[in-house]
Amino acid sequence: MKTKIGIIGCGAISNAYYRGLSAFRFLELAGVADVNLERARARGEEWKVRAFSVKELLAQDGIDIVLNLTIPAAHAEVDLQILQAGKHAYSEKPLGIQRDEATKVLLLSKESKHRVGCAPDTVLGAGIQTSRKLIDGGWIGEPVAATAFMMGRGVERWHMNPHFFYEPGGGPLFDMGPYYISALINLLGPVERVTASARISQPERIIRNPNLPERWGEKIPVQVPTHVSASLEFLRGPIATLVTSFDVQASTLPRIEIYGTEGTLSVPDPNTFGGPVRLKNNYDEEWREIPLSCSSVEPGRGLGVAEMALAIEEDRPHRANAQVAAHVLDIMQSIHESATTGRHLSIQSKCEQPLALEENLLELIV
Repeated sequence: MKTKIGIIGCGAISNAYYRGLSAFRFLELAGVADVNLERARARGEEWKVRAFSVKELLAQDGIDIVLNLTIPAAHAEVDLQILQAGKHAYSEKPLGIQRDEATKVLLLSKESKHRVGCAPDTVLGAGIQTSRKLIDGGWIGEPVAATAFMMGRGVERWHMNPHFFYEPGGGPLFDMGPYYISALINLLGPVERVTASARISQPERIIRNPNLPERWGEKIPVQVPTHVSASLEFLRGPIATLVTSFDVQASTLPRIEIYGTEGTLSVPDPNTFGGPVRLKNNYDEEWREIPLSCSSVEPGRGLGVAEMALAIEEDRPHRANAQVAAHVLDIMQSIHESATTGRHLSIQSKCEQPLALEENLLELIV
């Protein structure tokens, strides 16, 4: 029997999820909804599935998991509505924009006995999973430090709805940070303490997207830091430097590197599912590319939904889970608070490092 999926939120990212979900033979898209019913109908016609209002979709008995693709400020509220409707929820990142929102979602998930998953699911791809296998196998010795850099110049030149990237819940940390922090947690475990600096480098951003001629030159007030530099201290000892920026015009910095007592691991872009994974240990003259340890097939967005559906069927924990997402949110909010107060901040939330993915699981589900 197929697990039936509903989608709330029919914006740009929904197309990527539709393509990804279609790769899994045991999933079936059973309906779409949006606060803009006409947009839902357009997606429904395009994908040949039924379109509903949000209320109607949540009332459908046959839908098992509802995929929440709304804007960040609505993620927690919609997750709560999904749980209250007696369905499992899977949310786009972040889980919320305030840690107390995540707490409410976790509590209702426990009370209702329905699961909550959360992006990113790129951590389940072959790139991050191969990196995890190398670390767990001792290929770089004991991890002692890491660096993670997300360097870009902002979204106003290309995104069709750039405003929310500069509002609470946006900025480079809340937009792209979940990919990098989730990857680090999967590789090194949970975070214990953070300290940070941050700034708003320009008070306004100007839309320069040629695909939005009617909005060309429109000014966007910037309400969140656009350059954030943080130090993350992990429970097991490693210290990571994380920089996320919308103020960098060009960069040659690596995405993520893990430094161990016996070597260095170059981790691929955590916003992708594949490689390359590169390694240089104390015996190597040059960097070497490591073959991916599991399927190199890149199903795209939806891998986390599929893995959660399997976990429900097999009655085991799913990997892209709300506990990790709540920990990521707590870390991000604490980074902003540390930058404001000038203090080290202990992370109060807890999560387990997700189990590494079995090598044959991607072959099973794609």
